Amino acid sequence: MPKLIKTPTRILTPDGDNKIIKEFIGKVNTKSSNISIARMNAVAGWSEPGQRPEFDEYTIILSGTVNVETEKGDFDAIAGQVVIAEKGQWVRYSTPYDGGAEYISVCVPAFSPDSVHRD
Repeated sequence: MPKLIKTPTRILTPDGDNKIIKEFIGKVNTKSSNISIARMNAVAGWSEPGQRPEFDEYTIILSGTVNVETEKGDFDAIAGQVVIAEKGQWVRYSTPYDGGAEYISVCVPAFSPDSVHRD
């Protein structure tokens, strides 16, 4: 039978309110370990450490611009575009431009602090 997820769980980040994470599916909200789906809202100037995760991450940009740094260079992803970062690849996300960005992050298997391997 289909299951209704009525509300996401807000995940607190070390940088306070510079990035708001609302997990709909994942280890916290649904106790799912095979996939996580979260809506992110990051202010202009937000950045996170580089990471080499044990999961594939699909980032769907809803508004604004996300800068993506890789070992081979960096690029900007804008609203309507998708970034695919395969597990084991080093990647770093930031929102350096006015307005920040809003995006959906899908991780397979689910995101966990133990499997992201941040710098």
